[in-house]
Amino acid sequence: MNIAEKILAAASGREEVKPGEIVEAKVDMAMANEITGPLAIQAFKKIGAPRVWDRRRIVLVLDHQVPADSVRSAELHKIMRTFAKEQRIPLLYDIGYGGVCHQVMVEKGHVKPGKLIVGADSHTCTYGALGAFGTGIGSTEMAGVFATGEIWLRVPSTIRIDLSGSFLTCVAPKDVILYVIGKIGADGATYKAIEFTGTAIHKISVSGRMTLCNMTVEMGAKTGIISPDEVSLAYVESRTDESFMLIGSDSDAVYEKTLAVDIEKIEPQVACPHAVDNVKPVKEVEGVEINQAFIGSCTNGRLEDLKIAAKFLKGKKIAKGVRLIVTPASQEIYLQALQHGLLEVFVKSGAYVCNPTCGACFGGHMGLLASGEVCISSSNRNFVGRMGSPEAEIYLASPATVAASALAGKIVDPRRFSED
Repeated sequence: MNIAEKILAAASGREEVKPGEIVEAKVDMAMANEITGPLAIQAFKKIGAPRVWDRRRIVLVLDHQVPADSVRSAELHKIMRTFAKEQRIPLLYDIGYGGVCHQVMVEKGHVKPGKLIVGADSHTCTYGALGAFGTGIGSTEMAGVFATGEIWLRVPSTIRIDLSGSFLTCVAPKDVILYVIGKIGADGATYKAIEFTGTAIHKISVSGRMTLCNMTVEMGAKTGIISPDEVSLAYVESRTDESFMLIGSDSDAVYEKTLAVDIEKIEPQVACPHAVDNVKPVKEVEGVEINQAFIGSCTNGRLEDLKIAAKFLKGKKIAKGVRLIVTPASQEIYLQALQHGLLEVFVKSGAYVCNPTCGACFGGHMGLLASGEVCISSSNRNFVGRMGSPEAEIYLASPATVAASALAGKIVDPRRFSED
């Protein structure tokens, strides 16, 4: 079996599972944010269960609209806080104590190899970076998990992405996943698992692996996952002292298909409006004028991403007429960026540094685009209306490409600035 099948087999108490089978699996951790959580809480109360199945395995995070930008969002926050108090749930990450839910889950040690983790957010697949089976579910499904700690899942078939080679200058994991999505398509992996393997994986940091797994849902995948190695294990052990089970794919594991990718042949990529699989090399769309640039989100708001952007911006000013928004993915990363002097670099360049939040990516309360405006973003979605007006356009790219474009005032290949 491959790693996804092994985790689902273990979670359902079976020795073996096969793609297409329905399993009743025990959940290890469950997560909800203030957008999906209140709906789950409402449904949970309708079920009539007096208590959640395990108060220490539920994580509640306020991240999408923080601080509250309206009375409505303040009421949603209140519902989450009240539920945590009523159910004595200790893992409530309120404003000032957490950040974007997926970053919080990983850095606070709630994600461990071999675990089945469900989240009421589509990018829960991010957790596969540490060898967990992470998948997004709906709010009513989450209510059932809150009550029982179990969920029905169909075992997905797995597409293997075999990565080889080394990264070229100004090429990052974001470019790799955009390239892969462009090849597979926005619906090419619907309800399948995406497993990243190959010699290049060991050269990619946990941050980069999170970027890869985070965007597998943009192909329709149920989860994205990477078998644990020394890199991911070292990270997990630095975040938790709890035990976990090491699970990896067998050498004779069966896959639906394998896509071999030589990353040395990948150059900076960009997903053009209005589809994540509308991917082209950046050099083919150079010259498109931008109004806004965004660096952040659960895809690319980590310290590694901020450092890359700061290298481009240090000692320079962003182009006149361009708004650059920078959002660290968590309070921890915000503090690290402060200690490394990155926030000073951003502010001096003319960027606007925001608190940890889904913010501009979510398009809920900040960084909204007006009609006819163009944004280049390090986030994960460029759907119509995602970041504001349905008449705006969003291009997705790596932090390097976003930072370089902010300086140029138009989409530009970051290698031009690197050469300078």
